[in-house]
Amino acid sequence: MPKEKQLYKEAMKMLKETSRTFYIPITLLGSTLRKTVGSAYLCMRAIDEIEDHPSLDKKHKVNLLRQTSDMLYEKTFDEKRYSTMIEPFKDILPEVSVRLGDWLCVCPTDIVNKVMESTGKMAKGMAKWVERDFQVRTKEDLDEYTYYVAGLVGEMLSDIWHWHDGTKTDHVLAVGYGRGLQAVNILRNEEEDYEERGVNFVPDNWGRPELFAYARENLQLADEYIKDISNKKILLFCKIPLALAKRTLATMEKGQEKMTRQEVEETVREITGE
Repeated sequence: MPKEKQLYKEAMKMLKETSRTFYIPITLLGSTLRKTVGSAYLCMRAIDEIEDHPSLDKKHKVNLLRQTSDMLYEKTFDEKRYSTMIEPFKDILPEVSVRLGDWLCVCPTDIVNKVMESTGKMAKGMAKWVERDFQVRTKEDLDEYTYYVAGLVGEMLSDIWHWHDGTKTDHVLAVGYGRGLQAVNILRNEEEDYEERGVNFVPDNWGRPELFAYARENLQLADEYIKDISNKKILLFCKIPLALAKRTLATMEKGQEKMTRQEVEETVREITGE
């Protein structure tokens, strides 16, 4: 099997293993977008695993994220240099992080620089927040944090849609799309984040009601965002995570911890019509 096809096959396998929300939507995209968005997801997941790693100390996380960011901002990603940098940590880093260079190889050459730029910007922002111990004190802090870890994803996707077929979407609304999904994740993982990582993403003087309102406000922006999309496959891709986020929010508001597998499957069927 040619190297390109083998890498694509391995990327899709990794995608299935690492994504609960985006794997199905990505598989519903056409071949070119599937490669592009799949590659972009894995690149961002690679640095996210460094940011969240339970065994790496703060100093190493910041150093790895900043050096990775610098490499991604360069026109040509130096796989050898990256491999040398992570060598001392290869035994503890997950495969998705170790193989960052492979995921970039899957991406079409005429959009890969945009994926590198967005992932580099995310890595730089993550390094900043690792250094700050993820201390969110104000709504402005929350906006900044959710921008770097999710709003940037919305921006990058908008650039990918435009590259693919000229689809034009509002970048402010795209950021809201990402923030809305992330706010739901924060609500869902609030207790776990605090108990396992000692972090709290809820601003001072906020409780869950304010965080629910923040999530709903951004999910409304997400609703506006998708109105500009006419490509059916792209629209389907955007609708599925949005519908899951909304239903998860409603489930938590009823006092339940999360959606059941059956509810997830029902939601996906409702959107896809299958």
